[in-house]
Amino acid sequence: MKRAVIIGAGKGGTALFRMLMNMEHIQVVAVYDLNMSAPGIVEAKRNNVKTGTIWQEVCADDDVDFIFESTGRPDVLTEVRKMVSPQTMIIPSQLARLFYSLMKEKDQLIIRLDEQKSIQETILNSTHDGMIAINTDERILIFNEAAERISGMKAEHAIGCKIQEVMHSSHLPRVLKTQQAEHNREQQLQNGANVITTRVPMIEEGRCIGALAVFKDITDIVEMANQVTNLKGIQTMLEAIIHSSDDAISVVDEKGIGLMINPAYTRLTGLQRENVIGKPATADISEGESMHLQVLETGKAVRGVSLKVGPNKKDVIVNVAPIIVDGKKRGSVGVIHDVSELNSLHGQLERAKKRIQTLEAKYSFNEIIGTSDEMKIAIEQAKLAALTPATILLRGESGTGKELFAHAIHNESTRKHHSFIRVNCAALSEQLLESELFGYEEGAFSGAKRGGKRGLFEEANNGSIFLDELGELSSSMQAKLLRVLQEQEIVRVGGTKPISINVRVIAATNVNLEQAIAEERFREDLYYRINKFPISIPPLRDRTTDLELLVRHLLQKLNKDYGRYVQEISQQAIDYLAQYHWPGNVRELENVLAQTMIYMEPSSQKIEREHLPLLSALEPSNSPLVRNVHDEGTLSQMLNDYERSVIIKALERTKGNKTKAAKSLGISIRSLYYKMEKFELA
Repeated sequence: MKRAVIIGAGKGGTALFRMLMNMEHIQVVAVYDLNMSAPGIVEAKRNNVKTGTIWQEVCADDDVDFIFESTGRPDVLTEVRKMVSPQTMIIPSQLARLFYSLMKEKDQLIIRLDEQKSIQETILNSTHDGMIAINTDERILIFNEAAERISGMKAEHAIGCKIQEVMHSSHLPRVLKTQQAEHNREQQLQNGANVITTRVPMIEEGRCIGALAVFKDITDIVEMANQVTNLKGIQTMLEAIIHSSDDAISVVDEKGIGLMINPAYTRLTGLQRENVIGKPATADISEGESMHLQVLETGKAVRGVSLKVGPNKKDVIVNVAPIIVDGKKRGSVGVIHDVSELNSLHGQLERAKKRIQTLEAKYSFNEIIGTSDEMKIAIEQAKLAALTPATILLRGESGTGKELFAHAIHNESTRKHHSFIRVNCAALSEQLLESELFGYEEGAFSGAKRGGKRGLFEEANNGSIFLDELGELSSSMQAKLLRVLQEQEIVRVGGTKPISINVRVIAATNVNLEQAIAEERFREDLYYRINKFPISIPPLRDRTTDLELLVRHLLQKLNKDYGRYVQEISQQAIDYLAQYHWPGNVRELENVLAQTMIYMEPSSQKIEREHLPLLSALEPSNSPLVRNVHDEGTLSQMLNDYERSVIIKALERTKGNKTKAAKSLGISIRSLYYKMEKFELA
C-alpha cells in the first residue's frame, strides 16, 4: 500500500483527504497545516491520522510515496522539492485538483453505470414474462425473476452456464445460428410447465451478439380464456339471483346512472325498467335525497334511511352500500324495504317481547345509563346488594329509575332464574292489595274464585318481589308486611294456615320515611326491617353529565314507539336541556323528547334547539331551600346558617352536581351528603 502525506488542510486539502481515505491502495499517514483548526486537520484527527504544523519533519522519511501539496503556495512547493528524497513523488496543488476532479468524475461515472444497471434489472424483473438471453458462446447473460418463477430455477445457478446445461429445450442456439426470429412457439420446460415463447436474435451494428427468449406461462392464458368464456354465464347467474330476491334491489354505476333493478323493485315502487335504467339515481325519489349519490360521494354505506319513492310516494327504508372493485368505487347497490311491512314485523316483535317480559325481569345493569360518579356509586351498591339475601330499599324521586334498578338487582342475583313480581302499592285499595299480595281461600269474600287464589308472594317464591311506592301502605298493611319479613311466611285472606315462602323483597319509595316515622305515618319497626340495604338513586339534576347518554338511549326507544328515525341531537339542544332542573327526572326527559319527536317532520333525523319545547328552568333564588343568613341567635345557629348557605351556593355553581360541589368545598362526597341531610337539603 502506498503512503501519502497532505500539506495544506484547507477546503481543497480536506476534499483530497476524504477522497484518498476511500481508496484501497493509498494510506494517508499525515496531514500538515499551520492552522491546527483547519477542517482537514480536524477530520484527520477524527480518523486517527497524524497531524502537525511542521511538514519538514516528513522530508527525511523514505517510506512516504506521495506528497500532495495543496497550499497553492509556490515557495512551499519549491522547498518541498529541495528537501524530499528522489523516491517520493510530489504532486503540486494544480495536479492534485486535477487528480481530485478525475477521481470524482470516475466515481460519478461508476454511480451512473450502477444506476443504469439497477434500472435495467428493475425493468427486467418487473415484467410478468420470463426472459433469458445468451451470448455468442451460448452462455446465459440474463435470467430474470419471472424466468425463475416459471422454470423453478435460480438465476444464480443459471447465469454464466451454457444454455443447454440449464434448459435444453430453449432452442436459443438454433436462433443464434439462423438469426431468424421464432414467434409464439409452444415449449415444455424441465419442470413440466408449458409456456408460449418468442425467440429473437440480438443484432448490434449488423452482427449477432446473442439471442433472447421471452416466454409466458400458458396457464395464465388458458385461465383468461376460461374467464372470458364464463363471464357471460356469471353475469346471467348474477341477474337471476337479483331477480329471484324478494327484496327490492337497485344498482347504479360510478356516475350514479341506473344499471339494474329487479321485479321486486318494480312491485314496490311502481317504476318500470325504462323509468330507471340509464337514468340518474334521483329518478325514483319522490321525497328525500338519493342515498346512491351520497354513498358514491363518501364511499361509506348508509342504513335505515327513510325516503318516499315512485309515483305513489311509497314510504320505504333503504340500505345502500358502495361496490368496490380493485380498491375503486364502481357503483352502489341499494336494498329497499316497505315501511308498512317493517312496522308489521316490528309490532310482532314488540308483542313477543311483552309476553316474555311478563314472565321475568326485563332489565340488567348494562341497560342503566349513566357514567357520573353519583350513578356509579348507586350501581356499585346495587350490584353488591344483589349478591346478598338482604331486603333492599331503593330511595329516590319519582322518575329516577327505581324499578329499573329492581329489575337489574334481580337479574344479577342467584334468584334470576325464578319469578320477578312487580307490585305498585299505591295503585290498589287496601283490601284488593291484601288479597293480591297474600292470596285468598275459597269463600273468603263475595266473588272469590272457587278453590281460592295464590298471592303474589307465593308466585314469587324463590324469586323476588318488588314493592313500589312502599310509603303509601296503610298501617294495617305495614303490620302484615312486617310479619312476612320477620317470619318468612304468609296467611291467605280467609285462611288460618301459614304458608312458608322464600322471597327476597326489593322495596322502593320517594317518601321521606324518617319524616313519615316522626309523623307516625310509617312503622319504625318496619323501617328497620326494610332499610337493611338502602340505595339512593340520584335525581337527574345531580347527574347532568349523563344527560347526553340518556337522550341518545331514549331516542332509540322512542324511534321504535313512534316509527321515527331520529339519530342525533345537536350540542346546542343538549346544553339547553342541561339548564333545566328536571323535577320529573328521566321520566320527564322521556316525555319532553316524545313531544319533540311528535311535532318534528317525519323525515327529520336530528333534534335541534328550536325543536325542543319551552322549559321553565329552575331559578335557584326561588328555591325553598335557600335561606338568608341571619345575624341573630347563638354562635352555633349562625355558624350552621352560614354553612348551609355556603353549601347551597356551591350546589348552585355546580348546577346540583354533588361531586363537583364537594370538591370545590374541599370535603368528601359522604361529608356533603351528611351536611345536606343535616340542613334538610337532601
